Amino acid sequence: MDYAALKALKPSEFTEAADGYKAVSDMADHAYGDTEGQISARLRAGLHGVAVEAALGSLKDLAKNFHYVQVECGLAATSLKAFAAAMTDAKKKLDDALEDAAHQNLTVGADGSVTFPPGGEEKDGKIPEGGTVTGSAKGKPAGTVIDPTRDANDLASALERQAANIHPNPNFGKAVAIANRIAQAVAEATEADALWAPKLRKLKADDDLVVSDGDWADAQSDTADVRAGAKDYLDHIKPPPKDGDPRSNADWWKGLTDDQREAYVTLRPASIGALDGLPADIRDQANRTVLAEKHGEYQLELNGIPKEPQPKYHYVQHGRAWTREETDDWREWHDKYADRKSHLRERLDGMEVIQKRFDETGKGGLPQAYLLGFDAEANHDGRVILANGNPDTADHTAIFVPGTKTTLGSISDEAAKSDALWRQSSSMAPGQSVSTITWFDYDAPRSAAPGDSGDIVPEAVHDEYAEKAAPTLRRFLDGTDAAHQSATGGSSHTTLMGHSYGSTVIGDTAKYRSDYADSWADPLPVDDVVVMGSPGMQADHAADLGFKGNHVWAMEGGGDDDLVTGGGRLIGLGDNFTIPTDESFGANKMRSDAEGHGHFWDEDDGKASLSLRNQAAVITGRYGRVDLEWEAH
Repeated sequence: MDYAALKALKPSEFTEAADGYKAVSDMADHAYGDTEGQISARLRAGLHGVAVEAALGSLKDLAKNFHYVQVECGLAATSLKAFAAAMTDAKKKLDDALEDAAHQNLTVGADGSVTFPPGGEEKDGKIPEGGTVTGSAKGKPAGTVIDPTRDANDLASALERQAANIHPNPNFGKAVAIANRIAQAVAEATEADALWAPKLRKLKADDDLVVSDGDWADAQSDTADVRAGAKDYLDHIKPPPKDGDPRSNADWWKGLTDDQREAYVTLRPASIGALDGLPADIRDQANRTVLAEKHGEYQLELNGIPKEPQPKYHYVQHGRAWTREETDDWREWHDKYADRKSHLRERLDGMEVIQKRFDETGKGGLPQAYLLGFDAEANHDGRVILANGNPDTADHTAIFVPGTKTTLGSISDEAAKSDALWRQSSSMAPGQSVSTITWFDYDAPRSAAPGDSGDIVPEAVHDEYAEKAAPTLRRFLDGTDAAHQSATGGSSHTTLMGHSYGSTVIGDTAKYRSDYADSWADPLPVDDVVVMGSPGMQADHAADLGFKGNHVWAMEGGGDDDLVTGGGRLIGLGDNFTIPTDESFGANKMRSDAEGHGHFWDEDDGKASLSLRNQAAVITGRYGRVDLEWEAH
């Protein structure tokens, strides 16, 4: 970019273009939500048959297209705004220099050179002549070796001052200063143009109507590329609080402008998606982008792994005997690719479960799903926080903490429990909104003992995993409450639920003291606690956790559930060998018809089990409908 181009430049044109892309991104976002949610839900509710399923498949593909348009147009808008900001700064520097030149009776040429008039003291009867100078920009060009004891810019400035002082015409120094300011502005504009032009050209999709895994992988690359270029732009925006206080996060978000929020969601979706205290729809938007991009990345990598060589075995003669041995080709492939392939497939399975839940909005009356947290690699097992319905506006919210052996790849079972809780709770509270959340944001014990059936998990005999999970769950609970208060001005009726080792996580969370809240002075922001098949909550009594006994509810099942609850009593997850279903613990014990440790959410042809109905009655505050074995005392 040269002087003439910068002088004629109107940064507002780029801002207007950015606004246009932002408008398209917003329209695509609304269309994405409507297509995936309302339209699909209405089709499922009113029609059935092959044609309807085909239409739903087409809508699913259309929703993916809208989502991709939203992300890419958002990147284009943010890129243009970052470019416009850089150009506005450069243009202001140029305009200020030109204004000062005019005030000092200096003339700026078409090439940016500066002409100064005669001036100074007469010498030999003549006033020193005027002249023309060309400026130079400050900077350290790439590859330049700089003397560490002296900055090259300082040296150049010193030489210029010396030349100005020696020159007989005082206008010379003024002209050099103006010319340098012009050159600096042009250099900065040229640098911004060189930085953003290729990035903007790169933001284009394939010339087809199919959004592929490759497109999403490219979108992830585009985001990283734009984020690197927009560092200065982002640095001018106040960053989120460093202390992790969800209420401070909520206040920070409220204090940003729409453009600043858009920049953060677009360029740092993973960070925004994980920030407790932010609105559920914002976290969902950010995490869906992370999910789509990560799925594209992993699927491409999986597709690139060579096929497993066949045959796996061959027979080798040793003397008179023949033995079956692995082939060299198979062993080489296995050592290089098998573990990675298994890991990618397990992670992709989990991602596809989440996407399947998005696609099933309206099926069986299920509300829109909100992805409140997602990380394919966090905590070794991945990270998923998935809500049925918007917890920010729900009358009743249930947060479900799963137990041992939970991973991203096995999240289907845990999400199904949350679905069942939503269906039954919603039927119990007609006219009121319910949100049920699967909270899997901790490293759950999952390694079985060698040679056993997989029912015994030695890692779960102590609360080390629960203790590590406590700060994260505490922040999420506080964040959910903060987001609800921001949206409605009040709190939802909130139930915290734990299955198996998940109840131990709740116990440690109740005892955890955060940097921003003393849990004894500021207890968990929940109204009720429900535990199923609990091996212990690290406490003798409900009151030891800061809970009122008449708002703590426990149940146990038959069969293999005895192994968990009885084992917890023996190994000490229950403090002094006490577990929540012991009468001495001081909780309400609910009757249960669960035949085993994983059957507290059973439904038979749409009819809920007693165990499920009891949980739903607590979630909705219908305490009189809970079938109790005994009341807390």
